[in-house]
Amino acid sequence: MDEDTRYEAVRSRDGRFDGAFFFAVETTGIYCRPSCPAVTPKRRNVRFYPTAAAAQGSGFRACRRCRPDAVPGSAEWNVRADAVGRAMRLIADGVVDREGVAGLASRLGYSARQVQRQLTAELGAGPVALARAQRAHTARVLLQTTDLPVTEIAFASGFASVRQFNDTIREVYDATPTGVRAAAPRGRGVRRATPGAGIPLRLAHRGPYQAGAVFDQLAREAVPGVEEVSGTPGGRTYRRTLRLPYGTAIVAVQERTRTPKATGGTHPGGWLDARLHLTDPRDLTTAVQRLRRLFDLDADPYAVDERLGADPRLAPLVAARPGLRSPGTVDPLEPAVRALVGVAGAESLVRRYGKALDAPCGTLTHLFPEPAALAGSVSEGVSESPSGHTLGALAAALADGTVHLDPGADRDGAEAALLALPGMDPAVVAAVRVRALGDPDVAPPGADVPEAWRPWRSYAVQHLRVAGEWRD
Repeated sequence: MDEDTRYEAVRSRDGRFDGAFFFAVETTGIYCRPSCPAVTPKRRNVRFYPTAAAAQGSGFRACRRCRPDAVPGSAEWNVRADAVGRAMRLIADGVVDREGVAGLASRLGYSARQVQRQLTAELGAGPVALARAQRAHTARVLLQTTDLPVTEIAFASGFASVRQFNDTIREVYDATPTGVRAAAPRGRGVRRATPGAGIPLRLAHRGPYQAGAVFDQLAREAVPGVEEVSGTPGGRTYRRTLRLPYGTAIVAVQERTRTPKATGGTHPGGWLDARLHLTDPRDLTTAVQRLRRLFDLDADPYAVDERLGADPRLAPLVAARPGLRSPGTVDPLEPAVRALVGVAGAESLVRRYGKALDAPCGTLTHLFPEPAALAGSVSEGVSESPSGHTLGALAAALADGTVHLDPGADRDGAEAALLALPGMDPAVVAAVRVRALGDPDVAPPGADVPEAWRPWRSYAVQHLRVAGEWRD
């Protein structure tokens, strides 16, 4: 998009581009999302930025009306497999906060200087600035939805000091942390954390979202002890345990089936209500990002539907289910285990090798096993089968770093490493590539999948699967 096209998106308040770019107004010193409901500024006063961090780096503050820091992430990072796309996925997962720029660079296989140069050249901000913008958003969420002391929020958000936290909040929101907390929305429909009730969040998405299909799939695949789906269709709740860098969590996400009203041929974005119970609040950013990947909330349904809707076979399916998503995962080992030994086999492994929660919550009793726990042995009966041996090899490869399936993994390199494992089925590798690596363009091996469906073949297969026209 050139700048004139971007301005037209701003002028029409087109929510399709929320998160794809940001605009700032020189006369006010404020930056916004394209769909901001405020009066459209004059073209000569508008500047455009690819990221919120770039706008903040140029001295602009976040709009208090449209809250541009809360938009869905750019769908571009789901598609791109280059170093910049991989870096953005890792930064979103909190790698810079935990391991620094050196850790990010090491995971990408580049020097810290190369990573800094590539990100700055393309996104207008380096990894530190991008992580800083994310920390500021996490801090605002904690300030406005919990009663945690400000000092605790500073460190929970990933800041190295209270002073750094205070300075950043003032720069980004033009208010002190206390002022940000006081400005929290109040009244009907606004949820706030209470002791023991967890942190309430709205996980935003752009455009239409077929929650029913996602919850159907999660219900079919739920591994007892780790996951559960309760309630009736249209009002279900998905709950699960999470293993996180600093602790553990139990999360709950509500099915939301209300379809946004279309305006001008597009749908405004919506959200899924979630509640997170964290043993360590420093894990908030990572937990949210993993839920976003699981529910595929950063996808661009407009681009997907436009391409697939042009195909005669898929057109009626797309029209019936606009905004269908391709779910991911919160743990890269989970989809591989399910594909190799099934849900029943996965449940057996959870009971034998998963870590038991200190305080079980209903049917949620365990964390999914870590690779190291499965590397040396797997449950009786499973270990004697060919799939059991393959699973043991996969777990060992993940444990020793031979195979990487983290958000920043090189997809082609990961596929080659997986196929090199003894007994690995290409169909399992394809499933892992879709679910664990978030690849939107995977064709199952041996399937007759037209090239015209690129770069959204994963979504095309999902449409056929949901419609009952595809059998795995």
